[in-house]
Amino acid sequence: MPKVLISDTLDSVAEKILLSNKIKVDVQTNFTEEQLIQKVSNYDGLIVRSATKVTKEVISGAKNLKIIGRAGAGVDNIDLKAAKEKDIIVMNTPGGNTNATAEHTLALLLSLSRKIPMADLTTHKGLWAKKKLKGNEIKGKTIGIIGFGNVGKRFAEMCSALGLNVIIYSKYFQSIKNEFPSYKTTDLNSLLKESDIISFHCKPNSDGSPIVGSRELGMMKNNAFIINTARGNLVSESDLSAALKNNTIKGAAFDVFENEPATDNVLFGLENVVLSPHIAASTNEAQVIVAEMIANQFCDYFNKNEINNSVN
Repeated sequence: MPKVLISDTLDSVAEKILLSNKIKVDVQTNFTEEQLIQKVSNYDGLIVRSATKVTKEVISGAKNLKIIGRAGAGVDNIDLKAAKEKDIIVMNTPGGNTNATAEHTLALLLSLSRKIPMADLTTHKGLWAKKKLKGNEIKGKTIGIIGFGNVGKRFAEMCSALGLNVIIYSKYFQSIKNEFPSYKTTDLNSLLKESDIISFHCKPNSDGSPIVGSRELGMMKNNAFIINTARGNLVSESDLSAALKNNTIKGAAFDVFENEPATDNVLFGLENVVLSPHIAASTNEAQVIVAEMIANQFCDYFNKNEINNSVN
């Protein structure tokens, strides 16, 4: 009987599906790297979310491991090269949290443009700060979307429905642009210059360097907003902090950070910043979907020798 370790918090439906398909399951979380190295060698499969870091060292010690599953889309926390060298399959669940992430991105945009966090805070304190809380409407604004995968596509739909002008920067968009005649496609520099709002829905550079630093921030409108619910290393946080303090741009909303959990950060305390702790995909509905998806994919692998959504 195959044995699977679930090392991050995952909806219980995953365990039920695996057990019903004659796959033994252990659920244990909050491992240190050393603890995970010692533990994972006893398992055929490992299921993680974003918290567990499946490093080269973890993979090297996984003598029986055949498959790693990421309940979600991003696999930045898994050493894909090390897994491939050991012929370990890595699979994810693309699309499972698409709507949740897109909705959270929209929530951050509205919170930022209408100053909702500050309005909530001051009102709870009994301060009727109406004059300080004049916001901006988003209808008619131009939003630049960097990346056009599942989340980027869904977010673009939402923005278009709300009356925003959508422009896209994505190397994949050219092949499908005829399906989206209302969206304009452009290069990165033009997008940065033209957009009132910029939202990231892409993978990081292959070398890990930020896509946006001081040079790119300097290209943006001084009343622009920047939103990131994708990856923590897409924007230089130190350069962004400086740009916000110097009024190079107007505001930012981030759900992801260069180092997580973010217990200290250069963006903390800035009034023109809205932050959340990497919860864009954290809805009850999305967590059930990704748990079901990864569990069923594991069942297909162990019981039918089928590989679905492999990323390596």
